[in-house]
Amino acid sequence: MFKFITHRSFWVNLLAVAALAFLIIFLILQLLGWITKHGEYLTVPAVKGKATADAIKFLEDKGFDVVIADSVYTDTVKRGTVIKQLPDANSTVKINRTVFITVNRYVPPMIVMPSLEGKTLSYVLEILKRNHLQLGDTIYRVDFARGSVIEQQYKGVRIEPGAKIQWGSRINLVVGTGVDEKINILVPDFFGKTYGEIKAELDSMGVLVTVVANPDVKDTLNAYIYKQQPVHKDENNNWQYIKPGQVMDVYLQRIKPVDSIITN
Repeated sequence: MFKFITHRSFWVNLLAVAALAFLIIFLILQLLGWITKHGEYLTVPAVKGKATADAIKFLEDKGFDVVIADSVYTDTVKRGTVIKQLPDANSTVKINRTVFITVNRYVPPMIVMPSLEGKTLSYVLEILKRNHLQLGDTIYRVDFARGSVIEQQYKGVRIEPGAKIQWGSRINLVVGTGVDEKINILVPDFFGKTYGEIKAELDSMGVLVTVVANPDVKDTLNAYIYKQQPVHKDENNNWQYIKPGQVMDVYLQRIKPVDSIITN
């Protein structure tokens, strides 16, 4: 073989090498074209708004690979549908191209409950909107903080800032109405009553309550009041008055008291 090559002139050998190299390159290019399906193109169909499973099957039937690139949540779009695709619809791409889709989640995500108490109602409404929460009931209560939120509630119970809550939840707001200095309320005598019996009455009066329970009290609503401050009458047997928005302290014990310590 080497003798055959060495007996040929240099130029003949050079031409033979060049022809062989050209043939190899040509074959490689043809092979790459066959592998990459050179010259074969597809138009990307529109799948935005379709159900995720339907969109994936539709794209795969058209010859595309499909990858879910991201899942987000928005309450303005039907859940479980495609909200974005890449490449865009009607784009011309090579066959076997991957289409990346973004889908809207079925289950709303959990978010952190913001702090609303002590802020004005108008500002709180903006905070709710920014945090994807809705305004539930607005409850007005006599309080010195006129026009401010004095309590934030979820399903009728106060919710702490930082608690996890589902996107779109409805938050009830307790808003202060201010205090009328002209209003004086006669302090009732709550001795011997349960806290559950007097709570609604105090709420209707606009009086705030501080509960001081004995260590053995497990159920405050069914515990008995044995002392209150301010009292019904003072030591000189004078009537006592309280204003809406002021605080009354009630002291609770498990057993119903027998002898009143309040002057009647």
